[in-house]
Amino acid sequence: MKKVFCLVILFFCLQTNAENIVRLPSVLNKIVVAQDGSGHFRSIQAAINSLSGKADYDRVIFVKNGIYKEKIYIEQSNIIIEGESREKTILTASIARDQWRCFVNDDWGVATMNIMGSDITLLNLTVANTFGFDLGNDVVKVDCILDTINKVKEIKANTHQMALRTMHGTRIKAINCHFMAKGGDTVSPWNVVEGMFYFKDCVMEGGVDFYCPRGWAWAENVRFIAHGGSAAIWHDGSVHEDSKTVLKNCTFEGYDGFKLGRYHRDAQFYLINCEFAANMADRPIALVPTANTILWGERIYYYNCKRQADKQFSWYKNNLPDYISVKQITPEWVFGKRWNIL
Repeated sequence: MKKVFCLVILFFCLQTNAENIVRLPSVLNKIVVAQDGSGHFRSIQAAINSLSGKADYDRVIFVKNGIYKEKIYIEQSNIIIEGESREKTILTASIARDQWRCFVNDDWGVATMNIMGSDITLLNLTVANTFGFDLGNDVVKVDCILDTINKVKEIKANTHQMALRTMHGTRIKAINCHFMAKGGDTVSPWNVVEGMFYFKDCVMEGGVDFYCPRGWAWAENVRFIAHGGSAAIWHDGSVHEDSKTVLKNCTFEGYDGFKLGRYHRDAQFYLINCEFAANMADRPIALVPTANTILWGERIYYYNCKRQADKQFSWYKNNLPDYISVKQITPEWVFGKRWNIL
């Protein structure tokens, strides 16, 4: 009897240990970044640099609260960067695109977070480009060695400044993140050929075209804050007729008379259950003067959108095509079999 009892206990222990072994990789693969030295690395970039180019699973970098004054380059794939909290895990740099391009003939490095890889997820982070906030009403004069016409360039606070810029990467996801700049192109997920981008429960703020995806994009429950410029949102879907940007349950606010959006390449917008501040301009998303050939015409659709005022504007009335049901408009509908975001 004792022998049988011992065998039972041994079997139970082995099963328990086996379960622990299964759980261990998720713990061991989580790299911790902490400025006080309590983690594996003190900087986010050092943690990223420790990873190989890609893997068969997501590598998790957990970033403890702190203000990380870094410009980030992500060339690897299959990475999750998870902050301890959106309000207190802050990644910040000060970069004007116009100034950067005076010395570097490439956009690689123009943003606070620069992404070349694919299958990247951002969670619970603030990513800020503070150039415009830092500059205020001043003007920076730069000796622009790469500009053969304007040797000295004047750069103001509303110039293009990117918090997030992707280069060639696809399947980029951001959940509960805050992207901020004062100038244009704050969130620039650019890959018009195969780019797929997903944003949920985020805040985005900036100047002209401060949310400007190329390819396929989904934004849900996102708060958009316009600081200036002629448009808040923009889209480029000029390579594939099926490319589209969907904004669902999003809110828009900003300076008095802020404009909702524009495009100058083939684009396709769907705004579903969106809410606009009362001070938004009575100006629909529209094609602006361009030399580009528009192949597929105007494709701007609204459903159940409203303004926070008694007076509503007629241009955002329901106009979904008859062949599209609002229930049909999901991330699966946007990305198809190319990407299962779950």
